[in-house]
Amino acid sequence: MFTTRPEILGTFGVCTSTHWLATATGMAMLEKGGNAFDACAAAAFVLQVVEPHLVGPGGEMPAVFYSAKTKKVEVICGQGTAPEAATIDAFKALGLDLVPGSGLLAAVVPGAFGGWMTLLRDHGLLPLREVLEPAIGYFENGHPMLPRVSDTIAGLTDLFTHEWPTSGEVYLPGGQVPQAKALFRNKAAAETYKRILSEAEAAGGSREKQIQAAYDAWYKGFVAEAIDSFCRTTEAIDSSGRRHKGLLTADDMARWQPTYETPASVTYHGWEVFKIGPWGQGPVFLQTLKILEGIDIAGMGPDSAAFVHHVAEAMKLAFADREAYYGDPDFVKVPLATLLSEDYARGRRNLITDTASQELRPGMIAGFEAQVAQALAGVRYAGQAGKGDATVGEPTTAAMVAAGRRGDTVHIDVIDKWGNMIAATPSGGWFQSSPVIPALGFPLNARAQAFFLDEGLPSALAPFKRPRTTLTPSLAFENGEPRLVFGTPGGDQQEQWQLGLFLRRVHHGLNLQEAIDLPLFHTQHFPSTFYPREAKLGHLAVEESIGESVLADLVRRGHKLERAPAWTIGRLTAAEKSADGLLRAAATPRLMQAYAAGR
Repeated sequence: MFTTRPEILGTFGVCTSTHWLATATGMAMLEKGGNAFDACAAAAFVLQVVEPHLVGPGGEMPAVFYSAKTKKVEVICGQGTAPEAATIDAFKALGLDLVPGSGLLAAVVPGAFGGWMTLLRDHGLLPLREVLEPAIGYFENGHPMLPRVSDTIAGLTDLFTHEWPTSGEVYLPGGQVPQAKALFRNKAAAETYKRILSEAEAAGGSREKQIQAAYDAWYKGFVAEAIDSFCRTTEAIDSSGRRHKGLLTADDMARWQPTYETPASVTYHGWEVFKIGPWGQGPVFLQTLKILEGIDIAGMGPDSAAFVHHVAEAMKLAFADREAYYGDPDFVKVPLATLLSEDYARGRRNLITDTASQELRPGMIAGFEAQVAQALAGVRYAGQAGKGDATVGEPTTAAMVAAGRRGDTVHIDVIDKWGNMIAATPSGGWFQSSPVIPALGFPLNARAQAFFLDEGLPSALAPFKRPRTTLTPSLAFENGEPRLVFGTPGGDQQEQWQLGLFLRRVHHGLNLQEAIDLPLFHTQHFPSTFYPREAKLGHLAVEESIGESVLADLVRRGHKLERAPAWTIGRLTAAEKSADGLLRAAATPRLMQAYAAGR
């Protein structure tokens, strides 16, 4: 099968990510004697520099990884929590019925830095300087700006000039939109990371002690102090159309810590798939697999109407359950064992027919009837909710939508020569989220928009609670052996695009690049995680390169079809360790910036 680029093969190590500079940085860490965890962290810090419209230092990170040393699969949760002052009553007192999709009110504790430091301290090999220097160099000396980033800044010029001037100071140097492919610098962010590194090394002692000192500089030192001061003193316009101060404090920063967790998992046709828990959407992937397990996916062509239809219908059911049941399990009871059970999946599978569903249909689990009814009653259907303004979404602006440009996030997969493997999906803190904090050179995240302002819902806002994130990296075993790491940017589409890749790899024998290159699809049948949280019943977007006969068949089946131009859906990357020890990696050609490397 023709592919847009070769599937990368090697034995020493492979790294794949959504930007070639991050991939090259990850490989450089492996060449220096680092492991997959050093490589992944270094790549993630570079992505904060080169894709600032998709991720920044003030964001978050979940990762799922396998350690060859411990022989365990674990999740590291670098998803920050809501501030102590972030109560439903506090938002209602401001006249809000949704958490804004941008601005300081939507910020939670920026957990990415803590997640990376914890991973490096406990599992990495290299000194912190080796890991941070590539990102610092690109911040300080410049990196070639992606045309997409330049275009995004152009669409935000008025906002950055008149409402968020501290962002304009960084992203409109000399009052001008930066030129695409020219070198772009962010000296303030460089100074922040240089100061963290200086304080870490000044602490002396072991590698681990220095990494802990860097962590403390962020959550208990000058970074936390700058965030606290900015949130208390700055009123910033947000997607509500009004100006608000932030709620995040230095105490919130100091109180939070990243955590290691046991992943959620299911078995499927000889594979076991590991995901983050129901504080994110990871179990949607697992639920969908269990629903599809009793359907002959292998008997359907990997780009056939039957394949697209059955996968989309199963996803509709799983995402309906996400709305009714998922939330931070530290705060709410989530019946995950039932949702992932064979009996429950069988009942859900029986709802799939040859006709596309036009209903949002969560399953009914005893004891949760009122919660399910409340979730359904609160759904906003497309055309009924008000429109957001120029700073809404993840991370989408009105100008970007008008231009047909939607943002997403970033992703990294790494496997090293020892057999360590990691998939990570850092996000948040993009420059559309809120104004740049001038003392730090970066903005905060807007992840609190994933909360609801309705008591009784599993993802209702509460102090110290994790928002239900869309970030959802994947790791899979085959026949008991660690085999595959994969993921994608894409908000609510992340599980959907990953599912197409995984099913085509498992059932149709396609290699990673072949599976990524085939036409992709997704549905927005369920409520969006992002402001203004609308559902589009019956919706199905499919790349038109799948062929006219398939598109016509999907219309006949009742799907409300959105014909997407070829090569516009999905941002997938993946890496695999074959049974013979050969390492493989692939990256999407879409957007023309993701790359896989290895040797």
